[in-house]
Amino acid sequence: MIFEIVIFLLTFLLGYYFYSYKQVHNYFKQRDVKFLPGIPIFGNILGTTLTTKHFLDDMTAVYDAFPDEKYVGFVELTLRVLIIRDPELIKSITIKDFDYFTDHREFFTAEADPLFAGSLLLMKGDRWREMRTTLSPAFTSSKMKYMLPLILENSQNIIEYLNDHQSQSIEVDDIIRRYTNDVIASAGFGLKINSLQDRNNEFYRIGTTIFDFGLKQKMIIILNTCFPNLARKLGFHLFSDRTYNFFRNIVSTTIEYRKREKVDRPDMIQLLMEAPREWTADELTSQVFIFFAAGFDTSATALVMTIHEIALHPDVQEKLYQECRRHKEEKQLTFDSLSELKYMECVINETLRKWSPAIFMDRTCVKTYELPPTREGGRPYILKPGDIVYNMVNCLHMDPKYFPEPDKFIPERFSEENKHNIKPCTYAPFGGGPRICIGMRFAMIEIKVLLYNIILNFNIVKTEKTMDPIKLKPHNFNIKAANGTWVKFQKRE
Repeated sequence: MIFEIVIFLLTFLLGYYFYSYKQVHNYFKQRDVKFLPGIPIFGNILGTTLTTKHFLDDMTAVYDAFPDEKYVGFVELTLRVLIIRDPELIKSITIKDFDYFTDHREFFTAEADPLFAGSLLLMKGDRWREMRTTLSPAFTSSKMKYMLPLILENSQNIIEYLNDHQSQSIEVDDIIRRYTNDVIASAGFGLKINSLQDRNNEFYRIGTTIFDFGLKQKMIIILNTCFPNLARKLGFHLFSDRTYNFFRNIVSTTIEYRKREKVDRPDMIQLLMEAPREWTADELTSQVFIFFAAGFDTSATALVMTIHEIALHPDVQEKLYQECRRHKEEKQLTFDSLSELKYMECVINETLRKWSPAIFMDRTCVKTYELPPTREGGRPYILKPGDIVYNMVNCLHMDPKYFPEPDKFIPERFSEENKHNIKPCTYAPFGGGPRICIGMRFAMIEIKVLLYNIILNFNIVKTEKTMDPIKLKPHNFNIKAANGTWVKFQKRE
């Protein structure tokens, strides 16, 4: 009897998948939108689902298949998505007509997952606007100045560690993630942590689990994509109760202590405490949680890939070193003087062009919107509320139409003399429009400070284990070199 029930359920599910799969195809065909059929059940993300390809590789295959289209269809399991390829349309969706696309795609409702869905990242409409207005003052230049000493202190921990491991082949990813972990712990929570000494601290252990999606997390994402109503009823969370309870506890105890002892620190929790509004415990925890999650992973990714590219390009490294050396001879590193490191900014921007953690800017249509025809002689496309679009980021960054010789690492693309040649909305590593990353300024400071200190102290050397050319590790959304980023740090004379 049980066997028959299992067979029935499998048959029903497969039938449903094939029906949904066919529906998506018909939907695009009826609207004269080109698409790659993909594989039943998996759509265009078979490689991603089976972790034989990176998600970016699956998206690039669809993007590259139709070079003359302004937008094309993308089949994500049984979900239909419109990939926007045209920079002018991306500008309309993310900036000019933002009121039609105010929201990110909903993975979880605030009722089902109050911390993740209740964060600024996934908030919707007026609630998002109110929260963005509340949080924006926490990321102004004056506030960032107060956080700089905390970042500098953590960067010195890295330099001391590398001094003790000179000329060893080192896997950079682990070291850099410990740096971003400690910076966020300090600048976000007021906690002094040295993860290079206390290697198994709970803060770091929690951070490493957030984006290390196992089978359970993948199944939850699939369930939310294919059966969102069922997923809501079942109340699945993307992250574990242990993770959420850790952040709830650390936020509540920190606030209680500071109020009781009248402690004032220049960090994220203090800035939120001083915001002109009353917070619920979950609201406060949600914002701190997403600040940690985003800062831990995306800043680390940018730093690791920058170090990898520098190891592969000694000429770039020498030019960067000369800039940093001149700067140190003339002045101290301060918040204001960071902006004078022009070539460093070019190097970071070029890394973010090739290896942006963003991949795409997702938006959900909230009011009926008419897209122009995808090609000359075609028909307009009507987006309805709830329809999802992916405004391309990495694919545009690597399109030779906008960035000649895109596989080459050329920081000069972003120099004062050349950056005017970059077409608007073809470069967006932090997103774009009103929903651009609120922590962008903080991330750039965090990256520049450590890079400055490393370059002044060490020559980053390619080893036999350094991957060249870089290929992505075939997993989920994280941007990582397939074989890791291995380099040597040789002390400069």
